[in-house]
Amino acid sequence: MKNLNKTSLFFFFFVLFSVLGFSQEIAVLKYKGGGDWYANPTSLPNLISYCNSNINTKITAKPETVEAGSTEIFQYPFIHMTGHGNVFFSEEDAENLRNYLVSGGFLHIDDNYGLEPYLLKELVKVFPENELIELPASHPIFNTAYSFPKGLPKIHEHDGKRPQALGIFIENRLVLLFTYESDLGNGWEDEIVHNDPPEVREKALKMGANIIKYVFEN
Repeated sequence: MKNLNKTSLFFFFFVLFSVLGFSQEIAVLKYKGGGDWYANPTSLPNLISYCNSNINTKITAKPETVEAGSTEIFQYPFIHMTGHGNVFFSEEDAENLRNYLVSGGFLHIDDNYGLEPYLLKELVKVFPENELIELPASHPIFNTAYSFPKGLPKIHEHDGKRPQALGIFIENRLVLLFTYESDLGNGWEDEIVHNDPPEVREKALKMGANIIKYVFEN
């Protein structure tokens, strides 16, 4: 009976959002495992403000927080995930995230340094048959509102590796974006947090605006 109710609920949300469409809202993903899912508290509010001022969005100023296994994630077209440490998705979390992404949602995961090894093993639970694929610099996400001819920008050095934008596609639709060795979220934070020069913060915000615009239009 429990599985039947969950399945029925999923199809209810699928039909609802297929008919009405998503609103222009953003949420932060709260996950299990002990990692600091709450990292970079000023980053999304700053990105929202930038998008509302520069690309004509009307996103609520304060992002909500949603848990991976909650049906509340279906209210948002864009969910942001970040952190440094361990990530754990239960079977219920993984199923819920998969249903959300297949039915039209989008998950942006920004590695705040150290998230990657924990994340990769958990993504297998969500999409066991889909691998992360690196997006080429020619992908439209790098040229929606602002042009990034070389692809994902480097914001913080960390290990000095090149930045990578990795995605999962379902029927040719990008449903998940993992930004690695870039740390966009640090660039979105208040200037006093990392003391980044204005041009670095501007670059991070422009790339973030590109992601938001791409998600809302596709």
